[in-house]
Amino acid sequence: MDDQPKAEGEADKKIVHIYPLVKHAAKAIKELMDKKFGTFWHVVVGEGFGYEVSYETKNILYLFFGGNLAIVLWKCS
Repeated sequence: MDDQPKAEGEADKKIVHIYPLVKHAAKAIKELMDKKFGTFWHVVVGEGFGYEVSYETKNILYLFFGGNLAIVLWKCS
């Protein structure tokens, strides 16, 4: 995600802090990414999960928040 500034990852982490339910945080992050970088973003927020996804080159981001909570973002159209 070359065109995504580092601050965007920080914004995603702030959203997780604001929304106590991970499904609401995932929805807010998806809406933010769709608005800023175009549609077709997918988001998973949670603890203890695995994933295998198809994604566009250079359009995947994996973050940890507060130890065990992870955020996975990817774009696939």
